[in-house]
Amino acid sequence: MSSTKPVLIFGYGNPGRGDDALGPELAAAIEAEAFAGVECPLVETQTDMQLQAEHVMDLAGRERVLFVDADMSCAEPYTFEILEPEKDGSYTSHAMTPGALLHAYRRVYGSEAPPSYVLRIRGYNFELGDPMGDQACLNLAAAIELVRKLCADVSGKDWNRLLSSTDKAQSHCQSRACGGYTLPTSIEKTSQD
Repeated sequence: MSSTKPVLIFGYGNPGRGDDALGPELAAAIEAEAFAGVECPLVETQTDMQLQAEHVMDLAGRERVLFVDADMSCAEPYTFEILEPEKDGSYTSHAMTPGALLHAYRRVYGSEAPPSYVLRIRGYNFELGDPMGDQACLNLAAAIELVRKLCADVSGKDWNRLLSSTDKAQSHCQSRACGGYTLPTSIEKTSQD
């Protein structure tokens, strides 16, 4: 019996560049819940600074894959879309797009990748050394709520129903708390006084 969990949540981005930490932070929040046995028992999380060709192996044996990244041009608080394989300019580069990774999977394995989705969380500031901003924190909270719904849907039937959902987060950031999710010390908001 395989130990591969059916759902992979892959958060990518640079935690040292402000809001670019959104993907890894969402994965960390879901992983913390899974370790606590609260949510997502059939979900594995993974993080990296960027997608690379080697990541095609991480997709094998999955029923669904969710890529999570920060995006400075998407709608607030996030966009949630289905992915299709795409041979784009990143296909042979060091950093790949999710679509190019799916295309590489097809080339390597000779079959289609598992159904895959991308969750782009709206970010604003990507400067080196900056903490995550207040609005990005709100967007993260909304995205975490969406992913909780996805995790609760073991069958995957509702994933397509939730596409392009842009429900705003009702909570707001206070100290280290962000919509019920406590930010790790690595991105704790600092006073600008």
